[in-house]
Amino acid sequence: MKRLIKQRGVLDQQPAYYAAKTALTLGLLAVSLALLFVLGDSWFQLLNAAYLAFVFVQISLLAHDFGHRQFTFRSPWKNDWLTLVFGNLLLGISRQWWIDKHNEHHGHPNQLDVDPDVDIPLLAFEVEQALEKRGFARFVVKYQAALIFPLSLLQAISMLRSSIEFLAAKKAKSTLLEALTICAHFALYFALLFSVLEPLQALLFIAVHRGLFGTYMVSIFAPNHKAMPLLERDSKVDFLRRQVLTSRNVVAHPITDFCYGGLNYQIEHHLFPRLPRNKLREAQPIIRGFCRDHCIAYHETSVLQSYKEILQHLHEVGAPLREARKIR
Repeated sequence: MKRLIKQRGVLDQQPAYYAAKTALTLGLLAVSLALLFVLGDSWFQLLNAAYLAFVFVQISLLAHDFGHRQFTFRSPWKNDWLTLVFGNLLLGISRQWWIDKHNEHHGHPNQLDVDPDVDIPLLAFEVEQALEKRGFARFVVKYQAALIFPLSLLQAISMLRSSIEFLAAKKAKSTLLEALTICAHFALYFALLFSVLEPLQALLFIAVHRGLFGTYMVSIFAPNHKAMPLLERDSKVDFLRRQVLTSRNVVAHPITDFCYGGLNYQIEHHLFPRLPRNKLREAQPIIRGFCRDHCIAYHETSVLQSYKEILQHLHEVGAPLREARKIR
């Protein structure tokens, strides 16, 4: 499979594509900044906040690609600066925290006690996890299917908190530089908003922007693995099956491909993390055919069906806690 993909040039670097994608994303950001000054202290700025949430996710998706080295400069330090600019300066999130966390996820997708993405304080993905929850977390898990998207409004705060804790523990390669760029992000962000908007408007702008940013992030990352098979910590499943069986693809469409940043090809992405985003569709029939020939389940579904599967699974996992309450 890998040899066939290489032969077709799917793994080739795509400098022109990523140059155009970067220019487009920065252009979208420039539009939001222009609207901030054009609209002034109008309440229409809340629409701009929603638009900026969309733009921030597009920046995040580019940072994701650069973090995976889907496009690399000859000098490694240029890639480091690229992720620093997109992650810390533009988003206000520690690039090193995200890279370390994401690498652990890619190495052990949906593997209990190893994959950080299945160790979420306010969610449970198996009954045993649900039964271990206490206090407020236990209450949330009871009704997690109904609460997951409202909770996603806090995702941006969660990522910032994790970034701060990571840097405070001095786990980053350049702790001071990362901290300074995150501070620069928020200093500029708050200065722009409070210089143009009234205090109440600025606070509402921040709430809408950061809240919808988190919700959009969750809506495109959750379908990747949630409600797919979980593996035990000591699982001996081989690399190929571990990546394919725990991943879910969302049916390809130009709009879906754009909104998901290529992450709807999650199986292809997990098998070949350095595969350029615009080559994922080309790789799909090769990988799907290989899985079919080797009797490996390849799960692909629609956007709505992916959410249905996730919510149904979360509802079932929380059921024992709801039943326990009824018995009392």
